[in-house]
Amino acid sequence: MRNVINTIALAAVLLLPLSALQAQEGKSSTGKAHRVVFEVTGEGAELWTSVLNNVENVRTSLGDATAVEVVVHGKALGLLVAKDNPVADRAKTLADGGVVFAACENTMKKKNVTKAQLLPFAQTTDSGVAEVVRKQSAGWSYIKSGH
Repeated sequence: MRNVINTIALAAVLLLPLSALQAQEGKSSTGKAHRVVFEVTGEGAELWTSVLNNVENVRTSLGDATAVEVVVHGKALGLLVAKDNPVADRAKTLADGGVVFAACENTMKKKNVTKAQLLPFAQTTDSGVAEVVRKQSAGWSYIKSGH
């Protein structure tokens, strides 16, 4: 029994560095890269700053190879509108690092916002909710941000 416990303890010690390395590379213990979709529906600089903090924290903890998409719709559309945007520089830095920002075209139509009015790096999706569903169906982890 003692040999079994020693063997398990040794295996755990040997696998620890592997787990740390996988986390640094943005991979889970299964070896698959992490993929995280953030759904943002609320408005305001404080909320958007919190979302961007969470995105940075996820990428720091799981690694830069972690795929992240921030989907905005409803009241959150302002996060990707260029005019008077308090978080534009920070969002651009994240986008330059590989984070995808997607604006809901349904919300854009409802609010009369054109693609030209969005931040230059912003992408669009036909439906914010449908984009989140597609990501979840493809195995992405889901984070809800904002009310």
